[in-house]
Amino acid sequence: MPRTIKGAVFVSLDGVIQAPGGPAEDTTGGFDQGGWVFKVGDEGIGATLGPLFSGDFSLLLGRRTYDIFAAYWPYVGDADGGMGELFTRIDKFVLTRGDQPLEWENSHRLGGVDDVAKLKETDGPDLLIQGSSTLYPALLAQGLIDELTVMTFPLVLGSGKRLFGDGTPAAMLAVTDHRVTDKGTIITTYRPDGPLPPYPADAPGQSSSKREADRQRRMAEGSW
Repeated sequence: MPRTIKGAVFVSLDGVIQAPGGPAEDTTGGFDQGGWVFKVGDEGIGATLGPLFSGDFSLLLGRRTYDIFAAYWPYVGDADGGMGELFTRIDKFVLTRGDQPLEWENSHRLGGVDDVAKLKETDGPDLLIQGSSTLYPALLAQGLIDELTVMTFPLVLGSGKRLFGDGTPAAMLAVTDHRVTDKGTIITTYRPDGPLPPYPADAPGQSSSKREADRQRRMAEGSW
């Protein structure tokens, strides 16, 4: 039976997913708001995280998220409720174009999206994406993501890596579950729901005014 690919992501209201876990987690681009999930301190997300990390699953990661995890989770000992031992024990599939060694136990290299598609068709645990913003555009474009849980925290960060970057296809998503924690974090689960429909024939039409025609011209020229 094919595997299911699920994403679960912490995101700010302005779409930033960079470095939710700690101040030094990812400072690339001058990002200085690392650890923002803990600044909010919302225990209400536990009801979502618990089921995600229970049962049988493997991790599907981009190279940078893998590096962050590999430098942290094997060294936490008995802290974090045994998550370090769990993440070390399970399979970790890393989508990377580089040839750097993957030294963390049970780590496996995937050279491209085609490899992810082949892995998805094999028998085995579901694949859970953590972090790894660079994975979403390509996987969504190839129809490989089955479910996406977005935990949107009530804050804006202003800058940082976004959840949906360049190359993300225009598409519909259907909401399969949603709730709001007591602290205002909006937790929504989506599944892909096909392409966007065409613009409705009975929707408002474009203005035919001379002023609108001039605006359209300037927009096409890049001077608007």
